[in-house]
Amino acid sequence: MAATAPLRIVFFGTPDFAVPSLDVLCLSRHPVVAVVTQPDRPRGRGQRTTDAPVKARAVEAGIPLLQPDRLKDPVFLDALTELKADLGVVAAYGKILTDAVLAAPRLGLINVHASLLPKYRGAAPVHRAIIAGETETGVTIMRVVKALDAGPMLAKATRPIEPDETSEVVERDLARLGSTLLASAIDGVSENRIQETPQDDTLATYAHRLTKADGVIDWSASARDVHNRIRGLHPWPHAYTFLKGRRCILLRSSVISSDEAAPDSGTIIEAHGDSLIVAAGEGRLRILEMQAEGRRPMTAREFLAGHPMRVGDRFVAAAAA
Repeated sequence: MAATAPLRIVFFGTPDFAVPSLDVLCLSRHPVVAVVTQPDRPRGRGQRTTDAPVKARAVEAGIPLLQPDRLKDPVFLDALTELKADLGVVAAYGKILTDAVLAAPRLGLINVHASLLPKYRGAAPVHRAIIAGETETGVTIMRVVKALDAGPMLAKATRPIEPDETSEVVERDLARLGSTLLASAIDGVSENRIQETPQDDTLATYAHRLTKADGVIDWSASARDVHNRIRGLHPWPHAYTFLKGRRCILLRSSVISSDEAAPDSGTIIEAHGDSLIVAAGEGRLRILEMQAEGRRPMTAREFLAGHPMRVGDRFVAAAAA
């Protein structure tokens, strides 16, 4: 069978999650004719303007860059059209694509989405899956349509979520898994052998964008639910609670099952050495690593040495008025 012609690809992406997909495309027989990424913005604690990960990789690879402030900008749309791209690939670009963008590549656009669609459509699929206590997730390659993450599916791959994994670890692994799946899917598109499967919209769930308000810990929930929130919100925006009016960020934890009667939820049961244990609505939570506002992360032992706590002290959801 004669080899099909390579596809000219325009790539849309911005953060770390998208980099493995761009790397795979750069190593493939399909040329990346341009990268579309979000405009430069201040990043990090010092709010310095630095290149986002995808931009940095594109510059390193010598790929032309487009960074429109608005996707309806006529100058950007003209440049996109002039690329004569066969296919668009999206991986965590961060903006809703317009009809004009969707119509630009000859074969449309496909997306690398970090969930097993139709579950967890939206901006934070990995984090929301972990917070919900899911034990499995994966990546879906889907066709981009006007409705958010609702297009037909080209391929799927699954992976388990281990009980103590954070969203940072899971998302990093899904980025690699997605890049491998993407390479296969693009070859399938180029050879016209991909079957597209419609999503069942009745099974769809939505993964809302994360905000700092998501980090508030409700100690009346089970220890497992609190633990899932802590790991699901790592590395941002982090789960947090208040003790004596001061905010404490919880970074790592483990669940202790217990049938013993417990005091009010949020009450500290043990606070010595490496042992910092808190009563939840059901079960108990061992805090392994935490951080005071504006300070570095510390183990429970380090934190207790500098921030004495007593049995009976209580974590609460809000600072005292």
